[in-house]
Amino acid sequence: MDTLYAIGIDLGTSNSALALAALDGSTPSTPVQIVTVEQLTSATTSARNTTLPSALYLCTEPEQRSFATLAWQEQTPAHVIGQFANDHGFRSPQRLVTSAKSWLCQHHHDPQKPLLPWQSQLDNIMLSPFEAQVQLLRHLRSALLDHPDYSLNADTLSRCKVTITVPASFDEVARILTAEAATEAGWGEVALLEEQQAAFYHWLDQSGEQWRQQISAGEIILVCDVGGGTADFSLIAVSDDDGELQLERISVGDHILLGGDNMDLALAYTLKAELEGRGTKIDSVQFSSLTLSCRRGKEQLFDNDELQSYPISIPSRGSSLFAKTITSQLSREQLTAIVLEGFLPLLSIDEQPTQRPQSGLQESGLNYATDPVLSKHLAQFLVRSQINYETNAALSPLNNSTQGQHNGLRYIRPSAVLFNGGVFKSQPIRRRVVDILQQFNDDVPLRELGGANFDLAVAKGAAFYTASITKGDGIRIKAGTARSYYIGLESSMPAIPGLIPALKALCVVPQGMEEGAEFSLTKQQFGLMTGQPVDFRFFSSSVRAGDVVGDQLETTDELEETSQLEITLPSIAGQPSQRIPVTLHSHITDLGTLELWMQHDESGQRWKIEFNVRGH
Repeated sequence: MDTLYAIGIDLGTSNSALALAALDGSTPSTPVQIVTVEQLTSATTSARNTTLPSALYLCTEPEQRSFATLAWQEQTPAHVIGQFANDHGFRSPQRLVTSAKSWLCQHHHDPQKPLLPWQSQLDNIMLSPFEAQVQLLRHLRSALLDHPDYSLNADTLSRCKVTITVPASFDEVARILTAEAATEAGWGEVALLEEQQAAFYHWLDQSGEQWRQQISAGEIILVCDVGGGTADFSLIAVSDDDGELQLERISVGDHILLGGDNMDLALAYTLKAELEGRGTKIDSVQFSSLTLSCRRGKEQLFDNDELQSYPISIPSRGSSLFAKTITSQLSREQLTAIVLEGFLPLLSIDEQPTQRPQSGLQESGLNYATDPVLSKHLAQFLVRSQINYETNAALSPLNNSTQGQHNGLRYIRPSAVLFNGGVFKSQPIRRRVVDILQQFNDDVPLRELGGANFDLAVAKGAAFYTASITKGDGIRIKAGTARSYYIGLESSMPAIPGLIPALKALCVVPQGMEEGAEFSLTKQQFGLMTGQPVDFRFFSSSVRAGDVVGDQLETTDELEETSQLEITLPSIAGQPSQRIPVTLHSHITDLGTLELWMQHDESGQRWKIEFNVRGH
């Protein structure tokens, strides 16, 4: 049967969105549409909006009885999702689940255990990060099936191709959990696409055939993606292949927990200090209101150059009917000093993020960035990208102008930047980032690629990508795995009291391994006992593009430990447990997920190695 729709889902940290393109073949082009998502906007009203805040509010029993229901709900569920959840939850933060997505790649916590809201005392109704993602995806699915503009049901949905976007920096455990959440939510089998690639695909879609006139071979495009709570960077190289322009994603940065929410909080703390300096105490509920007001003030002042200040009003917590509203002002000078000079100062490429000294006891939670200066994180990314590029001659050749050097430090100099994420709706912030990059670039010019859609580009780009690959046309960004992966191997040595054998690392997946590819590590055999569970430590790197399958590193010091691998070889019937020789095989599925297998070459039997998704 023919595919009906190509569907793209931006499962964002702060906001999610849904887009689709019809695949009826009746027109040469396939316009992408945003699917509006019904959600509660107050306790008694609902509306269809273009985005769905990725927030869940855990209702009290009286609230569950009084809140309105959505069209597909027989009764209000135990939690509400979206705009009202976000707004109402600010008054009761112990019942508000946000940033669930970022917990999927926190290895010191089990993402399938009820952790959220973080530090809440509501043990009996808390959600796991995985379950929160399931609920968000289930809400998006219900909103699509109920939408009057599309005649879809559970059966016809199975005839659609679905792509969900994830940060390029997500490790395999987080990717697996995202795909499993989609299956549990009723979406079926989904493909995964990097968010920053999706934003670039949207730019390609918007540019049409003119994109080839806007960029040229030898250029490097920076995709700069900063949302409410996260910042992600990617580099895409443009090359020439017999007169045809080719695109290749050559570097990805870390998933940095730093974004627009940090800016709003910094503004709110500044005004809170002013108010308390005048004798006005601000409690936690009032501070939430102050933070929302600062967000609105930031947006208004950045959008209107003529405004010099924005009035701030906070409800009083007094019991008297005549209690006064607390008022303040957010000035343009404060906005500039805190947001532009605090988070995005002009600086040198060699100014890297500083690591704040850690206390002996540290609260366990999300791994927030310790340095709030986004300019430094951007500088670090461009330096690391050069290191990664230099390790692999097979990466797209760069022009000399795209490689810079300062005080002996080599780095990538992008020639263009594509912005994505809600932070960049403010033109002064985009202009400041261009100024920062231009300072890094010295005399090499840099330009902004226009046509961005900061809130919806990722969902629309994912739908466009899905439509293109389904129809077999359009350009593809060569990418593959964003990292190289390694299994930890203990050194073989005589036992010595007090000496722990050194841990080496064996490359099992090279960076850039593409969908459908498979590698066999036939020269390295493992002796595994049947009938017994075996664990492997698993590592990754985003700056070792030159490593190939079978390369062995003498130490894991420069690698990042991501998760554990587990395998249990079945016992052979009627025989005791025995050690058998097996070889390792790696495979990237057509859906973009990594599979590792152990194979007994003598019998041809294969056993899949499972990723430990429970944290450690």
